[in-house]
Amino acid sequence: MEITAQHVWMMIAAAMVLLMTPGLGLFYGGMTRAKAALNMIMMSFISAGIVGVVWVLWGYSMTTGEGILGIFGNPFANFGLQNLMGSPDLIKAGFSATFAIITVALISGAIADRAKFSAWAVFVPLWVTLVYCPLAYMIWGGGLMSAGGAITEAFGQVIDFAGGAVVEISSGTAALVLALVVGQRQGFAKDPSHRPHNVPFIMLGAAILWFGWFGFNGGAATTAEQAGLIWINTLVTPAAAMLSWLLTEKIRHGHPTSLGAASGVVAGLVAITPSCANISPVAAIGLGLVAGAACCVFVDLKYRFGLDDSLDVVGVHLGAGLIGTLALGFIALPVDGLGGGLFYGGGVQQLVAQAVAVVVTVLLSGLVTLVIGRAIHRFIGFRVSHEAETVGVDLSEHAETAYAFGERGAGHFNPLGHRPPASVLAKADPAVDIASRPAKEDTFA
Repeated sequence: MEITAQHVWMMIAAAMVLLMTPGLGLFYGGMTRAKAALNMIMMSFISAGIVGVVWVLWGYSMTTGEGILGIFGNPFANFGLQNLMGSPDLIKAGFSATFAIITVALISGAIADRAKFSAWAVFVPLWVTLVYCPLAYMIWGGGLMSAGGAITEAFGQVIDFAGGAVVEISSGTAALVLALVVGQRQGFAKDPSHRPHNVPFIMLGAAILWFGWFGFNGGAATTAEQAGLIWINTLVTPAAAMLSWLLTEKIRHGHPTSLGAASGVVAGLVAITPSCANISPVAAIGLGLVAGAACCVFVDLKYRFGLDDSLDVVGVHLGAGLIGTLALGFIALPVDGLGGGLFYGGGVQQLVAQAVAVVVTVLLSGLVTLVIGRAIHRFIGFRVSHEAETVGVDLSEHAETAYAFGERGAGHFNPLGHRPPASVLAKADPAVDIASRPAKEDTFA
C-alpha cells in the first residue's frame, strides 16, 4: 500500500504531540524552584520512556479491538503489535501512544518538589494501564461510551474529539487525588521560594505546547474542511483564553503576568480539545474567554482549600477540561441539521451525554488513582524525606543540579552533610586549607 498524504500528516502530527512532552517538562520545570527543575523535566521524559514500551506491549491492544465488558480491549489481542506488522495501522498506534505519554506526564505537576522519582516510575505504567487505556477504549475504541456502547445507548453519544475527558479530566482528577495522597510541601502558601524560578522556560514550554496542539487536535482530521475548522479553533480559543486570563489577573491582582499569559494559553488549549471539530470559530472565542477567566480563579482556590497542587494541574486541566467538555452540551454544531447543543435547538441530550462522560471519567480516574497512589505510598513511599526536600529533589533524587551556582562561588545548602567538591571550595576561597575547611552552608531556592 502506498503512503498517502493522510499517513504523512498523521506521522507529522504524532511527532508534534511527542514534542509536547519535553515542552511540558520545560513548562513545569520553569514553574518549580531551581533545585527541582531537572526532576520535573525528568518526570516528563521517563513518562515517554515507560509509556512508549507499555504501549507497544499491551497498551494499544487495550484501547482497540474486542472488548472485555465494554471497559477495555484484550491486552493480548495485539500484544507487541505483532498483528499490525505490514499494516498502516502502525501509524495510528504510534499517534495514539503520544496521547497516553503526555496524559500521564501532566499529572506530575501536582506533586512537584516532593515526590520520589522511583515512586513516579512505578505509578506511570500502572496508571496508564488501569486508567488511561480503559477510558480511551470506552470513548474511542468501541467501548461503553463509543457508538453502540451501553452508556451511549442509554444517554446519547459523547463528543470528545481529541481528549477532553480521556486526557484532560482524567489527568486533572488524578492530579487532585495524588496531591492529597502525597501531601503539602514544606512551607506551602508561606515560603516565597516556591514561586517559579525561570519564567522564560515557562513561556518556551507554553509555545511548544501550543505548536504541538495543532497536531494533537488536528492529527485525526479526515477532510480538509474539518482540518481547517480544527486549526482555526486551536488558534483562537487559547488566544481568547490568554486575554481573559490577563484581564482577570489585572482586575484581581493588579498586574497581568507572563505566567498568566502562558497559563491562559494552556487553559484555552485544554478547553478546545474535546470540541475542536464540533463548534464554530465564534463559539471557540467565547469558550476561550470563559475558560481563561474561570481557570484564573480556579488556581487560587488551592490556597483556600489547602490543596498543594504545585503547578496548577487541577485548576487548569481539570477546570478547563470540565468547561470544554460540558460546553458541547450548549455550543455543539448540529450534524446534517440534527442534534447539536442547546444554543442550536438540540435539546438537553448532548449535555446529558457530556455530563455522564464527566462522571464516569472522574469516578474511574479518581478511585483508581487513589488505590494506586495509596499502595505506592504504603509500600515504597511516594514522598522524599524532609532533608531531601530541603536540599532539593534534583540533588537528592538525581545527584544533579540545573544551575552551577557553586561554580560562581555561591554558598551551599548542605543539611545532609555532603562535602562540596574540593574544586568548588578552592574557587570560593583559595587561601583556606581545603583539607580542614568545613562545608559552608547557605540557602538558595
